[in-house]
Amino acid sequence: MTPRPQGRDLAELSSASVVEEVRGRDVVWPIGATEQHGPHLPLSVDTVLAEAFAGRIAHELGGFTVPAQSIAARSLPQSGGGLAFPGTLYAGGETVIRFLRETAQSMTRLPFGRLIVVNGHFENEPFIFEALDGLCRHGSAEGKEIIAFSWWSLVEDSWLRDQVPGFPGWHAEHAGLTETSLMLHLRPDLVSDLRPDHDRPPRAGVYLHPVDVARSTNQGVLSSTSGSSAALGERLFEHIVSQAISLVREGEGLLRSNDRPAAGGGNVRQES
Repeated sequence: MTPRPQGRDLAELSSASVVEEVRGRDVVWPIGATEQHGPHLPLSVDTVLAEAFAGRIAHELGGFTVPAQSIAARSLPQSGGGLAFPGTLYAGGETVIRFLRETAQSMTRLPFGRLIVVNGHFENEPFIFEALDGLCRHGSAEGKEIIAFSWWSLVEDSWLRDQVPGFPGWHAEHAGLTETSLMLHLRPDLVSDLRPDHDRPPRAGVYLHPVDVARSTNQGVLSSTSGSSAALGERLFEHIVSQAISLVREGEGLLRSNDRPAAGGGNVRQES
């Protein structure tokens, strides 16, 4: 497998060098999960994708990555298939928020230019935003710029219409066409030949209890994997990287000496 461009790993620096090495540079934090992704994909999908996007973004910006967070919010029946399928490791929402907030707070001790958070797990998003907002409201992010997004939030509607006809919505894309294609591009060694389809994707924003996972999913897959390919995964990956770089660079110089954050605040941009 051809090595892909990656940003430098902050954890490989020494304590004696990290301050000057990181000063003014971008730090990219991938946040994923360990959860079931049907019979054809590994439990690590959300972390693999977040790490891959983070590594490439850090490379393009000349920045650093920090170790990925791979234990996250629980899988839900209407977006991740739920806990009926073994393998999902998780923490409760309050714990996730506190962990992310305190981890981000420890990062703010370093003189980085921007903290860029790349999320790969659907259920993580509100907890990440809550954690970062709490960080800013309590003053820990003063003088910092923070950008957080889920990778799918950067996919343009026009790209989807052209490349993924009949798209079911991101909540139902769990282990579906896009994730399978991205994994075929990035880690084909972890993808089996199975291609399960589920022709009744769940509605967005609905929670059901009890839920019959045999009807609401096909072995944990919420939509279709038909048509997945490494070529589609590569096109999607490059599209998202391009969108992410544009998003970050549009905010270059957002903090100026005459435009400081209000007391107890930082600058956080969220894409969802």
